[in-house]
Amino acid sequence: MIKSKYYFVLVLTLSCITIKAQTLSLAEVLTNIKTNNPQLKMYDADIQSMDAAAKGAKSWMAPQVSSGFFMTPYNIKMWKADEMNPGMGNFMLGVTQMIPNASKLKADFNYMNTMSSVEAENKNYTSNQLKAIAKTNYYQWLILNKKVKIANDNLLLLEYMIKSMEIRYQYNMDKLPTYYKAKSQYSILENMIVMLQNDISQKRIMLNTLMARDKNIAFEIDPTYKLNDFDFIKSDSTALSQKRSDVKAIEKTISLNQLKIAAEKAKLLPEFGVRYDHMFAFGEQPQQFSLMLMVNIPFAPWSSKMNKANINSFQIKNESLNFQKQMILNEAAGMISGMNIELTNLKKQYDISEKNIIPALRRNYDTAIIAWQNNTGDLFVVLDAWEALNMAQMDVLDKLQSILNTQVEIEKQLETK
Repeated sequence: MIKSKYYFVLVLTLSCITIKAQTLSLAEVLTNIKTNNPQLKMYDADIQSMDAAAKGAKSWMAPQVSSGFFMTPYNIKMWKADEMNPGMGNFMLGVTQMIPNASKLKADFNYMNTMSSVEAENKNYTSNQLKAIAKTNYYQWLILNKKVKIANDNLLLLEYMIKSMEIRYQYNMDKLPTYYKAKSQYSILENMIVMLQNDISQKRIMLNTLMARDKNIAFEIDPTYKLNDFDFIKSDSTALSQKRSDVKAIEKTISLNQLKIAAEKAKLLPEFGVRYDHMFAFGEQPQQFSLMLMVNIPFAPWSSKMNKANINSFQIKNESLNFQKQMILNEAAGMISGMNIELTNLKKQYDISEKNIIPALRRNYDTAIIAWQNNTGDLFVVLDAWEALNMAQMDVLDKLQSILNTQVEIEKQLETK
């Protein structure tokens, strides 16, 4: 029994460790956002709502039923037949049915059936924005992890220096100002780690929020990343209009407005109707009926003003949408070109720092600490060399962050899948 209890506790502990150690890749985060984010689900519901409404676009108007007295005298005595009068008056029952124009029904259906296409592109645009926000936070978290690792490594170095100084000071081999400078640097690093850990917590909360999960769910991220090359990317208007959802939404809206114009024109077509009335005659009068064909004439000058005004309004609106489309494509092409140049220069700076500056400062630090250990150098020089190396390491991570941020922004503008 005791062994089984220990075994149960061990399994429970390992399962808890496994849960805490859950690692999500960027692809998994993006998949969870696409599946669970309520803002995207809202678009799905709106699209379904519009498609459901379109199914009733070809319905006819409800029939009208009427009943009442027809050509009936006020004197009730005259209703009944007598020797001199066969009776007067009728009780009428009537039915009216308007028959809509088939072209009008088709135009209305085409318009309503296309409405959801605009909302679908709006969903894609929102999904792209959420994707960019998630990538930015994910990469920021990745860089913060690297900074925490460097800070922890530097804590170990400073701890070694401080302990060595405490021993060496006993033999008058080091000075107190140097010792206190190292202690202050140690405390500064501890504060930095606390700040970095807080930033990591904020990124975790943000990603959990985007994935519509409990904000306090603990998980880690995959430390791998990829630097993309956009040197030969096309940023002309034609290529961008085929990729960007906001531009596609404008194009869909223009098409939708054209369908609305067609629907307004169809409203000017005549509509026919049928009316049948049956009269139940009072007294000895014969039963009677009336059968009439009706027609609406909406194209009359005094009744077509609203339709013609709506047609003109949608035509002007399409002109505005075309200018809006040109504006978006022009701005996007300029932004992509500028960010592409910036990304190239950032990569050059990053390579110089990684291949030249960091190795040189590391050799400078190694030389200084060896000299100090051999009592031929001063610890102030070691601390200065360490501080320069630490600042350079943090700076190169800031450059990497800028590269990843710029990359995410370019991908957002290009709306890469």
